[in-house]
Amino acid sequence: MHTPATTTLAPTRREFTVPPDRDTIITIDGPAGTGKSTVARELAARIGLDFLDTGAMYRAAAAIVIDFDIDREDIDAIVAKVASADLHFDWAIDPPTILAWDEPIDHRIRDADVTAIVSPIAGIGKLREHMVRKQRIIANQHPRLVSEGRDQGSVVFPDADVKFFLDADPAVRAGRRAEQLRAEGKNPDERKLLADIIDRDHSDSTREDGPLICPDDAVVIDTSDLSCDEVVQRLEDEVRARIEL
Repeated sequence: MHTPATTTLAPTRREFTVPPDRDTIITIDGPAGTGKSTVARELAARIGLDFLDTGAMYRAAAAIVIDFDIDREDIDAIVAKVASADLHFDWAIDPPTILAWDEPIDHRIRDADVTAIVSPIAGIGKLREHMVRKQRIIANQHPRLVSEGRDQGSVVFPDADVKFFLDADPAVRAGRRAEQLRAEGKNPDERKLLADIIDRDHSDSTREDGPLICPDDAVVIDTSDLSCDEVVQRLEDEVRARIEL
């Protein structure tokens, strides 16, 4: 009698989500162009948390400075106008849309003129104090959160459950940005993009208030040679190892 051969199946990877009754803050910091927003949004979706793009808040502030023609040296005027905008997110949309004066401003915040000044605007101490308060309020309202930015694990949420710091070679980051621009039908100067990224890194890491630093207890991941899916999987594996019950 013939006995059918048995087939050994690879074990199925169990889907992981953070327990619904567990408040969890995960921070993802790093320089521009490392894919923080993309992977943070995907990680949040995979493990059942909300996603906070703090960079969008600073970009919105920069757009407000430009669109209202506010003197960049007039710190009090900048902070007052941004505070009056009551920057917050529409959480009914995925990803959440940032609002200023209860109107969407997401269509504006990625424009080149905003990108050109966002780093110095983000370096304004009084503005950062305001933003940190706003971000902590958001976390109180959404205590299950993946938050990405420059100072999330070091300043805003120093007691976060899991902290990540993403990095990548500046040339790789410039290439990624160039690809994005080409996909939008533009013809970017990759050398200028690289120079801008290097300047932005220097500005972000040397400013007095909320500088870009890697927290001592962060998991560091170099994304230079990793796909988006590979980075997200690394993040998910680290979260699983630290908080699965």
